[in-house]
Amino acid sequence: MSYDSEWAAHDGHSISRPPSAGEFLADRLFRAMAYAAGILVVALLVYIVWKIGVDAAPAMARHGFGFLTTAVWDPGKGEFGILAEIWGTLYSSILALLIAGFFGVAVAIFLTQDFLDARLARVFRTMVEMLASIPSVVFGLWGIFVVIPASRPVADWLHGYFGWFPPFSTSLSGPGLAPAVVVLAIMVLPTVAAISQDAFSLIPYKVKEAAYGMGTTKWEAILKVMLPTASSGIAASLVLGFGRALGETMALAMLIGNSNQISWSIFSPANTLASLLASQFPEASGPEVEALMYAAIVLLLISLVVNMIGTVIMALSAKQTVS
Repeated sequence: MSYDSEWAAHDGHSISRPPSAGEFLADRLFRAMAYAAGILVVALLVYIVWKIGVDAAPAMARHGFGFLTTAVWDPGKGEFGILAEIWGTLYSSILALLIAGFFGVAVAIFLTQDFLDARLARVFRTMVEMLASIPSVVFGLWGIFVVIPASRPVADWLHGYFGWFPPFSTSLSGPGLAPAVVVLAIMVLPTVAAISQDAFSLIPYKVKEAAYGMGTTKWEAILKVMLPTASSGIAASLVLGFGRALGETMALAMLIGNSNQISWSIFSPANTLASLLASQFPEASGPEVEALMYAAIVLLLISLVVNMIGTVIMALSAKQTVS
């Protein structure tokens, strides 16, 4: 008699048996709870958008699309426009993502591709992840007292020799886009690095062995095999990092200068939608509150569009990886 037969005879039940009534009930309860949780998340999102939309409706009717194409914010005259804030939000987020993406993927490669002992790599991984737990206001203070003073000599040198180039056309006299981008990149880096590490860690080790078996060097295996294989996970990390950059508030409000101007220069003051909301809401009233709600709707839409584009990019990347 086999082991399975002995176990079935000892237990008194067949090994393959239909689920009991209790198991059916537990399964249905779990499904109901999962569906309810999903519906609640969607309902909460709809409620948030509806609530902000109701408050923003008067400003939307009053200003129309001109709200998106003008760069004047003057509550005294009742003139409101967020083109400069849209520009500052996208410009700072893209620059920060370029920096954080490069260093985040580099950190992920360094910590997962056997450059360090496993215990030492775990220590470095914990240190990188700890950056995500630092409060935004602390980053802002560090940017004011460390990043801005350290950036001025570099900014003066770049402006002196490359002032004809639009990104360096002005000098850094105080808060501006450059220190805000540096701090924002550091804040985004843990997200990019952590998810990219997971993407590299999920690649079967036999993939690397096969690359080495074909005669590749270590860097050829990393750049031509491991990196393309992990591309969908890296794309996901960049999308989440970009979403974090779009919504960052306090550090940018402290560092970016809060100036309604559109400029290519990374040393000039700028503004973002999130910092506009944070800095103007405490003293806002009447039409300005409605305009700020309109700006909040625009920020929500930008985040939604970014997530949709990111989903498409990840799907295409995953399809190319499989093929």
